Amino acid sequence: MSNNPKPEVKPHSISFYVILAAALFVFIQTFSLLSPILLSFLLILLISLAFNPVISRMRAVTGGRRRATGLVAAALVVVIVLIGWASFAPMKASFTNLSKQLPGYWERLQKPLIKMEQQAVLSEEKLQAEVTTEIAQTATAEGKPQPAPRTAQPAPPKATKESGSIRSSLSNMLNSVAGSFTAMAFNAAQILVVLVTVFFGVALTLMNPRPIIGAMFSLVPERYHDQMLTIVQRIGKFVPRWALATLLGMATIGVLVFLLMWLIFGFMDALVLGLIAGVLEAVPYLGPLLSAVPALLLAVGKGGMTPLWVVLAYIAVQALENNVITPLIMARSMKSHPVAVIFSMLLCVAAFGVLGVLVAAPLVAIVDILHDELYRKRFLPTVTDADLDRLAQNALGEKQPVGK
Repeated sequence: MSNNPKPEVKPHSISFYVILAAALFVFIQTFSLLSPILLSFLLILLISLAFNPVISRMRAVTGGRRRATGLVAAALVVVIVLIGWASFAPMKASFTNLSKQLPGYWERLQKPLIKMEQQAVLSEEKLQAEVTTEIAQTATAEGKPQPAPRTAQPAPPKATKESGSIRSSLSNMLNSVAGSFTAMAFNAAQILVVLVTVFFGVALTLMNPRPIIGAMFSLVPERYHDQMLTIVQRIGKFVPRWALATLLGMATIGVLVFLLMWLIFGFMDALVLGLIAGVLEAVPYLGPLLSAVPALLLAVGKGGMTPLWVVLAYIAVQALENNVITPLIMARSMKSHPVAVIFSMLLCVAAFGVLGVLVAAPLVAIVDILHDELYRKRFLPTVTDADLDRLAQNALGEKQPVGK
């Protein structure tokens, strides 16, 4: 046994905790301004780790990381330009067709509203007549003198005003939605700035990632460097698998939606719907539901049985995703519980905005890695996953399976 005395750990002074609390308060107050920067940094790290194996393999062929990064960046730009060029014309045609059909939608929507309003007016008049009769009968029974009946005078302007309240409210709602397009355009501009920043940040990081990783180690005390190295290595192995599985899932869903919608809408609209479905597949669980909205809008414009066929097609895609695509592609890289992913999505959207959904799923896995390395190995060194599952079964009052 070593007789070397352990280094004495000095307690922190009160000023340290005051400064720490002040720094935390300033961070919370300025988080709305810092959130785009933090999101950009997270995306740069995740995307850089995802592309790092590709750059490392290409480095031996191209003669350096700079050339390999330049080739990958150029290829991505070409793909984005081709996708934008291919989707611009059909998207423009779809929006033009939808704008022409909007007056018809509004007219068809007004007819049932007018019927509802007229029925409400008739019901109100009937109730008023019944209440007047009941008051007169009560007054007669009590022997009170009845006031002279007044001839009910119709009030068309008031009735018309009241009957149009539902339509006017709906119209005001639509006007407010249309008025919010300016804010949506501003948010879209912010998202575009973040994406451009992330693109150049990833390119510069992949050219020379060592200073950034070294800076992360410089923030950790030396005695924890081995533990930090294990964490970084585990994250570095997980992120490329997650990115590849996500891209494969996006491509598969996009192709499936394109093929099914081609049979219903034709090539041009199907191409747009396939691209939308493929992009929204990056949003866990909610993406497939959101991707069905544009298809349903187009289907309503065509009328007939088209909406039903669209719903059945998206149900078929969802069934294939849940029973074939997710088990074969995503299960090996993502083993997180759906509730954890949804909760992470809510937190990330609240903290970072719409683009926060892009980092929600990998953050769950990263938090799980941090829990394993920082907490579980220290406080639960002998507890296995089977032990945790057994404890959960006992807590829920479930019986152990026979033979175990």
